[in-house]
Amino acid sequence: MYSVIVVPPPGGGTGGQLRIACGERLAFGRAAAGDGLTIGHEGVPRVAGEITAQGNFWLLSNLSEHQTYVVENPEGAGEHIKVTSGRLEAPVPFEFSRVVLPAAGDLLAFDVWAPRHVFGSVARHGLTGPLTAPAFTLDRTKRYFAVLTALCEPRLRGAPHAPLPVVEELVERLRPVWPAVSRSVVYWNIDYLAVKLRLRPGPDAAGPGRRLNGKKESLVSLALRFDLVREDDLTVLAPVPGEVVR
Repeated sequence: MYSVIVVPPPGGGTGGQLRIACGERLAFGRAAAGDGLTIGHEGVPRVAGEITAQGNFWLLSNLSEHQTYVVENPEGAGEHIKVTSGRLEAPVPFEFSRVVLPAAGDLLAFDVWAPRHVFGSVARHGLTGPLTAPAFTLDRTKRYFAVLTALCEPRLRGAPHAPLPVVEELVERLRPVWPAVSRSVVYWNIDYLAVKLRLRPGPDAAGPGRRLNGKKESLVSLALRFDLVREDDLTVLAPVPGEVVR
């Protein structure tokens, strides 16, 4: 049974999806073999790389001489790995991936799916005693979570390098669901989140503590890295005008 699906780019020289089973390999490049993925661009090496299926993940070999490839997680709000020139069989753990190839001034991409991801049960298996304390405790019904979600929204919507909204933009974004929101309240919630997520010491800590630079960036980076805010959480905000609700 296949374990990895490769989705060619538009005009990729193949009739549809390419499916490979565990242990099988798929070459890609400007002059790939008949059963490989052909990418007809002069900036792509004739033999650019190779994908190997390995159960619920896959391996990427970069066979180019000079180019670094990037594998993005489209659902990971900027999460990515880099595979440098000559690197063989780099493991890619994402269920949905986008391979980005730099090609003579262009960025070409194709998708790779690994749909056989398996997740174990979180049952305690009969263990007794106290539960493990959660790493981060966030109440999704509180105002601070709406502020955090609004901060993360641009990157959750598929723009991993988007600049973060300024406070005035946060106020306007939150007003439909929070009419009394103000600049000072948003600032207070950002400070509260920085303490709650342990990015700065609490008010009872000894000493004044260092000032946290890039507070918003640190909050968003932490929240997205550990899935504290997900795309599904955007429901706490009002729909964007013209947005198609699925």
